[in-house]
Amino acid sequence: MRFVIVSDNHGDQDIIRQIINYYHNDAIIIHAGDSELKFSDPLVSQMNLVEGNMDIAQFNQTILLDENGYRVLVTHGHRYGVNYGLLNLKLLAIEKKAKMVVYGHTHQLSVVREDGILFINPGSISQPRGQYAALGGTYAVVESNDQLVTADIQYYDRELMPVTELHFQI
Repeated sequence: MRFVIVSDNHGDQDIIRQIINYYHNDAIIIHAGDSELKFSDPLVSQMNLVEGNMDIAQFNQTILLDENGYRVLVTHGHRYGVNYGLLNLKLLAIEKKAKMVVYGHTHQLSVVREDGILFINPGSISQPRGQYAALGGTYAVVESNDQLVTADIQYYDRELMPVTELHFQI
């Protein structure tokens, strides 16, 4: 199973369109909020999208995907205090029996596995912060053949090119 994960484009529709056009046939596309898209925008129907703190359209605050045994919880994260840690997301993931949690909000990429749950933040595709801000934006591709027991995570830049040092096998 392949998941393409993006977040925090803040109205930059062109990059979302490029990602969708590139991956639409062979991946589940997840957007972790702050798209600033209108509910009626055709891009919305091509992604699994949640509401961020900057979104005017009222998307779901969380969604739970169950794709062939891959149980994935998606939220923006601002309502769960992700700036201060992942405990609230972890508790929600346990409650929902999710094996992967996708979140955004911090604009900083992150990937960590804790107690069998994969937590992934793709960073911001348009307004990155932190150590990798100079890349100009990132998104992530997660691949797994075993219901996320193991996963291959590769981060990409805005040119849809892999960032060599941001490849993880968990």
